[in-house]
Amino acid sequence: MFHFKLVSLTGTIFDGDVHEVLLPTLEGEIGVLQDHMPLTSVATTGMIAVRKQPKDSDSSRDFFAASGGLINVEGNNLNVLVDEADHSEGIDESEAKKAYDLAMKMKSEAKDQVSLDHAQQMVDRSAVRLQVAGLKRRHRRN
Repeated sequence: MFHFKLVSLTGTIFDGDVHEVLLPTLEGEIGVLQDHMPLTSVATTGMIAVRKQPKDSDSSRDFFAASGGLINVEGNNLNVLVDEADHSEGIDESEAKKAYDLAMKMKSEAKDQVSLDHAQQMVDRSAVRLQVAGLKRRHRRN
């Protein structure tokens, strides 16, 4: 077990001891377990998956939609600072779908590179929120 703390601009999202955390980085997804080597990396927009106990099933993991930030592993402490993060339980799938559709519309109507870049960021964030909300729904059925 090691300590994991997820903090967004709005405050602490998760703070507790866990067995495993999967995180999105610029180099791809990484997994952190107890006694991980020291690491500082960039967190990208994506899904964070947390397994609290070694025997927890995939469907019992906690899922978070997160965007942009920093990852720091030192000792048996993992600290992740992100711009935004939402637990799967706090995401309404229909609202996430509406946000995704709106972001796609904004992207298709972008008139310049700045507008296109902003719209793409919105597409990326809303796509992750939609993915995490979908996982929550599927795991409830199982």
